[in-house]
Amino acid sequence: MYRAVKVRIYPTKEQESYLAQCFGNTRWLWNYMLNATTTAYKETGKGLSKAAMDKMLPKLKKEYEWLGLAYSQVMQRVTFNLSSAFVNFFEGRAKFPNFKSKHGKQSIQYPQNVKLMPSDSAIKFPGSLGVIKTVFHRALPDAKFTTVTISRNADGRYYASILFNLEDNPVIAVKEAIGVDLGLKNFATTSEGSKYDLAKKQLADLEKKIKPKQRKLAKKKDKTSNKRRQAKYLVANIYSKIARVREDFMHKLSRNIA
Repeated sequence: MYRAVKVRIYPTKEQESYLAQCFGNTRWLWNYMLNATTTAYKETGKGLSKAAMDKMLPKLKKEYEWLGLAYSQVMQRVTFNLSSAFVNFFEGRAKFPNFKSKHGKQSIQYPQNVKLMPSDSAIKFPGSLGVIKTVFHRALPDAKFTTVTISRNADGRYYASILFNLEDNPVIAVKEAIGVDLGLKNFATTSEGSKYDLAKKQLADLEKKIKPKQRKLAKKKDKTSNKRRQAKYLVANIYSKIARVREDFMHKLSRNIA
């Protein structure tokens, strides 16, 4: 069993610049490999394996020197994730992989050589990234962690998602079971009679705030202007708050029912 713990991180301006480079590198590599394996499949009936994609990396780094600015294992993780995405697609567990966009959420993965330092409120990453200030809002599981994913949301917030392997701490299932019905009047009603609702007032207030900001954004026609960039950030900030309210509710609900 795996469990992810998501924490807020606060990179410096230099670290933000480096992360922007890494986001761009991994996004470019994902799109390049996705196009290459799709083309190979159309021509030969077979896609590119992870090993085949990894063999292409050294040549690409020589041709595009800026690819070498990102940590090598971060780049290798791209081919691993893309290969897994194709396996999940062909086995019917997921949709066909999409090309990544520079807009919206960005992320990179570190598979190893990361050091968690809760006592120092920091995480140490390998390579040029170094130590990043971190807020650990809860105690971490007493288990090994497999990967650390750094993400940047559209509102500019940075997070690190730490994936722990809880094989040594298995979850014990109980024989009791309850039914959960999702409805319109109440978000969820259990067979035991318990009813759960979203924070409707809080969400309604946020949705009221977002409408005038969306109108202001729509009036900014010049996509390269700072005013449009600021208006876009304000809209993204409210959408982020709405997402966090929903996420908080879902986590509490699932934990309560479990």
